[in-house]
Amino acid sequence: MTIEELNDILAIDESYRIERTISIGNMDKFQEAICAFANDLPGKRQKGYLLIGVYDDGRISGLNVDDSLMKKISGIRSDGNIIPLPVMNTEKVETPEGDVLVVEVTPSLIPPVRYRGRTFIRIGPRRDIATEAEERILFERRAAFMATFDATPCFAAKLEDLDLDVFRNKFLPKAVSLDILESETRPVEEQLAALGMFDLANNCPTFAGIILFGRNPRKFIPGAYVQYVSFEGTDKTSNVVNEREFSENYCELLPKLESLLEMSIIKQYPVPASMLREDMVKNYPYWAIRELLMNGCMHRDLQSNTPLRFYEFSDHLEITNAGGLYGNARPENFPKINDYRNPIIAGAMKSLGYVNRYNRGIGQVQKELSENGNPPAQFDVTLLTAFAVEVKKCTSQAKKVHQSKVQKCTSQDKKGHQSEGTSQTTKGHQSHNEEHRPFGKNILTLKERVVDFCSTPKSITEIASFLGVKNKRKARERYIDPQLGITLERTIPDKPTSRLQKYVAIKKGTSQK
Repeated sequence: MTIEELNDILAIDESYRIERTISIGNMDKFQEAICAFANDLPGKRQKGYLLIGVYDDGRISGLNVDDSLMKKISGIRSDGNIIPLPVMNTEKVETPEGDVLVVEVTPSLIPPVRYRGRTFIRIGPRRDIATEAEERILFERRAAFMATFDATPCFAAKLEDLDLDVFRNKFLPKAVSLDILESETRPVEEQLAALGMFDLANNCPTFAGIILFGRNPRKFIPGAYVQYVSFEGTDKTSNVVNEREFSENYCELLPKLESLLEMSIIKQYPVPASMLREDMVKNYPYWAIRELLMNGCMHRDLQSNTPLRFYEFSDHLEITNAGGLYGNARPENFPKINDYRNPIIAGAMKSLGYVNRYNRGIGQVQKELSENGNPPAQFDVTLLTAFAVEVKKCTSQAKKVHQSKVQKCTSQDKKGHQSEGTSQTTKGHQSHNEEHRPFGKNILTLKERVVDFCSTPKSITEIASFLGVKNKRKARERYIDPQLGITLERTIPDKPTSRLQKYVAIKKGTSQK
């Protein structure tokens, strides 16, 4: 700092950014002043100055600043009495009237800053302890700055690392109304930034953008994938029947998880109900497992290298994702209170139709399980770094018990209503589950028919004709892409867009990664 710069500061009246003193021995006073400058209660984002060796009226006292005093004042930064550690610079300025020790303090980005547990602020030229209301202001300022991880910029990534076709064609039509899209003229960077998926200041995607539209999310987020393992027995020591990894961006990964459930996990089989009738029993209700799986994708800790684990055993399912309960959610209030570790991703998944964000998911899950004859889902919310849920398989006996309860309730209705309800007990529950599926009952049937049709390689033209769908792109996005790596595979995997590309059913027992 030059003498001219010092004179400019001396010319400023003592205020929230200037404090003068001739004392050299009152360390408490110095640290309180530094703490107050760091808190910057007015929020002007201007540096504060503690001027040692200056009278209140701005005159220089004639102080001789030696190395001992310099070390003492400089040591304030790291002695641990001020938390968080202040950003400060200490400098001696020599003038004809004597030395001035200038302590320059930068406002903290994460207030409140405390000195020995107390929050000091400046009210004009006066230093004081913050009131409860003033502390709340500082806390709110901290919360505004401390962006969630999904909102932070991914500095190593560039715009080219995002699949903009996915953003424009799969996300925007569901997230933004048609009239707005038709009038949109902004560059794609600004469109992404408006949704929290691009950081304009640093010219790079946010981690939310990488997760949702990234060409290779694992390049920047090592744990950004879903690990599916099917075990032969009831625990992890049994033989592995199948295992797959899903590491695409969420716009492509989430439909594949739905297809995994529809085509590989959810099964139904007949059980004798009487001498003349069979009932269909589902091992798991589709909607309930889908909800749990999507919640895992939404709430997982993206800073962890651990993938979301989806394990299938002979008698139950396990879903485990990195990151325990977050924010206001606690073991004692779960599942009544919810909070969002990744609010941008949560909002995007809601726009895409995968979550509801009404805090009704867990209750609906338990209801669906009960109606299907499954025991309630068991949640482990005591883990600090993970969240786990276990769902037991529905057995034929459990289904019979459930059906007997339904029939007992139905028998208490009027006779005419009773007849209708009793005869359609199983059928009604089946349709109830089906109507909650993302695309309805017919879609599942058509997906199965597509797989059967592709027992020998078929082109997209042949598949679209088989389905009676004129738009080949929509046929591929809806019926083929979600099943790739699960029940279908490309005949030319290295050239996905080849005009000679065909699709063929994967033989059972084949493991895909």
